Amino acid sequence: MPTGKTLGLLALAGVTPYQEKPNEEYMNDAQMNHFKLILKAWRNQLRQEVDRTVNHMKDEAANFPDPVDRAAQEEEFSLELRARDRERKLIKKIEKTLKRIEEDDFGFCDSCGIEIGVRRLEARPTADMCIDCKTMAEIKEKQLQG
Repeated sequence: MPTGKTLGLLALAGVTPYQEKPNEEYMNDAQMNHFKLILKAWRNQLRQEVDRTVNHMKDEAANFPDPVDRAAQEEEFSLELRARDRERKLIKKIEKTLKRIEEDDFGFCDSCGIEIGVRRLEARPTADMCIDCKTMAEIKEKQLQG
């Protein structure tokens, strides 16, 4: 069963990458609708994963008499819950991005205001910074940590 990490964005709702037309206005209705479709499909897929995990944990939950079996099951459940927690945070980020689309504030860098770019948004639809600002933010973060 593929997970959010192993499933590429192209597989989401069968959405193919957006093909920009010459002299096309950036973040026009067609582009906005394209990214809205990607984000909603991605969110729905993540929600389905959450439902599958809940059902799996209910179905597989057992009180094993053997401590090793019990520990193995608890470790499996712990890993699943950790993955779902990351996905829950991603769902929140997707919701935030969908709100930005509705407010016509999508596709522009939060730091410098320039266009993020269709290709970058195809790779990372929740991106809120251009590649230059994101790179600088990561460098600063590494300097603060080290």
